Amino acid sequence: MSDNNPIDLATPVLLPEPRYDTGGAVAALGRSKASRRSFIKGVIASGAAASSASYVFGGLAGCTPEQAATPGGVERLMSLNVNGEVRRVDVLPNETLAMTLRYKLNLTGTKLGCDRGECGACTVLVDGIPNYSCSTLTHTVRDKAVRTIEGLEGPNGDLHPVQQAMIDELGPQCGFCTPGQIMSAVALLERNSSPTRDEVRHAMSGNLCRCGAYDHYLNAVMRAAQSA
Repeated sequence: MSDNNPIDLATPVLLPEPRYDTGGAVAALGRSKASRRSFIKGVIASGAAASSASYVFGGLAGCTPEQAATPGGVERLMSLNVNGEVRRVDVLPNETLAMTLRYKLNLTGTKLGCDRGECGACTVLVDGIPNYSCSTLTHTVRDKAVRTIEGLEGPNGDLHPVQQAMIDELGPQCGFCTPGQIMSAVALLERNSSPTRDEVRHAMSGNLCRCGAYDHYLNAVMRAAQSA
């Protein structure tokens, strides 16, 4: 060592206290005696809650009275002809028919699946033509007749022949796509009461069934056509 920097042996050298790894959340989990399964369930639950909150308060903003309208959007009161009844409803400029039917008119038979015009679960009839309501703006149907699965009920509460045939042929499995399948089938039979099986298959091609019950649906439509 140089004489210019002598070491003072009388002065104690203070070293920083060592830091110990406490193990973070995993160690805290162990100390709390919680199980790994309960920890994973908690993480999944919190993630699902956050995702659903962002979907409801973001994608559906303005569709519930408790939420403010989307920035730049102003609700307009309009009349809709739904299932033969004129309904007055406030609608945002960018609001889809599926959102209006489900969240403002409480017609929840119309299902939301892919929400981008691919699966057909949201199919309704607009002037008798099948339409994906998730891809149809409500403002575009103000002068048209909209028919949903609820509108198929008979005057005495009787099922539509297509609905009854679906039951008789055990068509649905999970049942989620069934309303859209039925609406497509009804549209077909109203314009062609005696379709061939290939014509039915073509008419129903816009409706996907994740259970793979396509033959059951085809059998049901053919049964309804024969009983009509």
